[in-house]
Amino acid sequence: MREVLVRRQKDLVLFMDRVKNEHNFSALIRTAEAVGIFQVFYGYEEDRPAPINEAVTLGAHRWVCLEKVESPVEKLQEFRDQGFQVVVTWLGAGTLDFREVDYTHPTIIVVGNEVEGVSPDLLPLATHRIKIPMMGMVRSLNVSVATGIILYEAFRQRETAGLYDRPQLTEKEMEEILRKWAYEDVIRSRRR
Repeated sequence: MREVLVRRQKDLVLFMDRVKNEHNFSALIRTAEAVGIFQVFYGYEEDRPAPINEAVTLGAHRWVCLEKVESPVEKLQEFRDQGFQVVVTWLGAGTLDFREVDYTHPTIIVVGNEVEGVSPDLLPLATHRIKIPMMGMVRSLNVSVATGIILYEAFRQRETAGLYDRPQLTEKEMEEILRKWAYEDVIRSRRR
């Protein structure tokens, strides 16, 4: 567990804007956890629980900090104020190839709803609007597939830069998380 925590990236964050499909939502969490993301945020307009499918996450939802956000605009502005670049997936005009972004900087990646994409309210907060180049007749990918491609580009850049070799969590943060993971998540679940 400690080996995993040493590589967790506090300054690479995923934000899911109105992703409603249980499979997509769960696959996004699993991929985020796989690349060492520490925090995953999500927002909905309606009051509903996170649509987690444990058969898809394979428990990955227990190993990330998953938080529902009441005001996505305020949360993204908060990240901008902290010096994060806000990278938003977008199929409209004015987009960059996703590989042109430097993900070694503090980054929050925003992905949108399966049908409508990212909410128009969030677009003005984007530092970069990105897309994945495609050559086929269909010009979009499933949100979990597209996010996986983007996250693994961020992973590649960060690994090359050695960011996974330098802990971003403090020793105190790691101890608190280890206590939660080892006691609350593992021991308590075995007692049931």
